[in-house]
Amino acid sequence: MPAYYFWGDDDFALQTAVHDLRQRTLNEDWASFNYDVIPADAANGPAEALNQAMTPPFGQGQRLVWLVNTGLGQRCPEPVLAEFERTLPKIPDTTVLLLTSVAKPDGRAKFTKFFKTWGEVREFATIPPWKTDQIHQQVAAVASDRGMALEAGTVDLLTEAVGNNTRQLHLELEKLALYWGTNPQPIPPAAAAELVTVSTQTSLKLAQALKQGDTSTALGLVSDLLDRNEPALRMVATLVSQFRLWLWLKVLAGVASDAEVAAAAEIANPKRIYFLKQEVRSLSLAQLQQSLPLLLELESDLKQGRDERAILQTKVIELCRVFKPGSL
Repeated sequence: MPAYYFWGDDDFALQTAVHDLRQRTLNEDWASFNYDVIPADAANGPAEALNQAMTPPFGQGQRLVWLVNTGLGQRCPEPVLAEFERTLPKIPDTTVLLLTSVAKPDGRAKFTKFFKTWGEVREFATIPPWKTDQIHQQVAAVASDRGMALEAGTVDLLTEAVGNNTRQLHLELEKLALYWGTNPQPIPPAAAAELVTVSTQTSLKLAQALKQGDTSTALGLVSDLLDRNEPALRMVATLVSQFRLWLWLKVLAGVASDAEVAAAAEIANPKRIYFLKQEVRSLSLAQLQQSLPLLLELESDLKQGRDERAILQTKVIELCRVFKPGSL
């Protein structure tokens, strides 16, 4: 297929896919002649990309034309759309046209509908950290793509260790591959535990500390996360999703089946509901109802530009007081 649209905020995964596409497309001896990278701010960038795409490659291999960080998936002027409609079906097999963007292309837009007819759209969005099922599947899939066999416990360990950080996942798998060498046996958890860097500072662990009313641990996790340049708003998004999930579980307890609870809470595997219910067994509905307004206040304060560390510490203390044993 001569045209691709890669989008998503997982920069490492997206750039890896671009590199793989480049390796498959270009002959390295002729790459300097046949590789065109057009930045988003280039004058008439889309038109230049289409013109280059229609140019035959020089020497051996194909031509790769990359329109970087385009906004065509969100807004495409009519003249540009008309140019794509005229040119894209005629791009020769000797050329690969690549468009990339952080933002998701609008599925209702004419440009997106047309591009899907003649090209392929691939998603490289970061998996939300609370969707552990998807992260688990990603770990297994990446290991499989690298030809690595992992025991189930090793997949679990990597899921806990790297979370949704695909860059770290590839680094850890590379270490494991070098260590295990040509051994045909699946890599056991014990071997992986000796090498894999396990980060204990995650937003999900912060949620657990808040739920337990453990102020000192929660404050320590906030400091560690900020020191590791974890975006404060991303931390809050994880906390909001986790506490909303716990609230759903508490509200629906005893009045809905596990399958119904899973559907309402957007949990892919209903079998997880039993274990999630154990997490909220000691919590009251009133505590969970109090938590969300505090988290939304925190989000609002951060968006207004207030000091991240100070406001996070303040709200963490308030949340821990809500969940402190015997508070309600």
